[in-house]
Amino acid sequence: MIQDRHNIIPMFMAVLLHAMLGASMFLAFDFTTRKPPPMPLVIKGTLVADSTVLPPPVVKKPEPEPPPVVEQEPPPVVDTAAEEAARLAAEETKRQQDALIEQQRLEELRRQQEAEEQRKREEAERRKREEEARRKREQEAELERKRREAELERQQEIERQRAENERQRREAEEAALQSAVNEEAERMAAMNSTEMAAYQFALQQKVQRMWARPASAPDGLDCVVQVRQSATGDVISARVVSCNGDAATERSIEAAVYKASPLPLPDNRLLFDPNLRFRFIPEQ
Repeated sequence: MIQDRHNIIPMFMAVLLHAMLGASMFLAFDFTTRKPPPMPLVIKGTLVADSTVLPPPVVKKPEPEPPPVVEQEPPPVVDTAAEEAARLAAEETKRQQDALIEQQRLEELRRQQEAEEQRKREEAERRKREEEARRKREQEAELERKRREAELERQQEIERQRAENERQRREAEEAALQSAVNEEAERMAAMNSTEMAAYQFALQQKVQRMWARPASAPDGLDCVVQVRQSATGDVISARVVSCNGDAATERSIEAAVYKASPLPLPDNRLLFDPNLRFRFIPEQ
């Protein structure tokens, strides 16, 4: 259906209806010349009597003029065909206007329904987003709680392990210290025993056998020798730290120590010292 937004059709039909009514009135008008109706003649006369006494003249009142005749126009001839056409045009205009109004009402109703459906969809989307955000917050909160619990357990485990390591370290240190104390006590006891004297004598004998006494060596030679040795007695280094002889005597003693390698080992392992220091007093 064509929509008339500017009401052109109703205006056209109204102008057409007025034109038809004006034409019908113009055609029904009587243009013939109407003649006035005949009027009776009025004759005035005087009655003469034979009497000598003349009566006074009778004055006649003028007769009233007849009322003017008002010409009545004949009723207009109504064109039933034009009237029917106008009525049909008006009904068609009214029908079109009603159809347009109904169409506008339906269109407005459709827009309202679409707006309501859009509002419901947006509301559903909003609720869905809120629900998803709520679930996400709950999941994040649960993950954070588990993470804190795991971190707490980890920290507690680290603290327990640290405490255990510290306890084991203290125990190991105490055990090592006690072992060192015991070993030192045993070594000191061994050094003060005949085993130490026998060990020193064995070192003295082997080095003296390898020593070539220089002519400058004095009588009553007494020197202290510092020796680094391996676990098997092999000499790593030898140095005279104090001696009452000259440099040639010291060099001869150091050479004798190298030649005596490997040095004899003590029967008691507590007497073994990798940094050995012993006195060299050769027999006269």
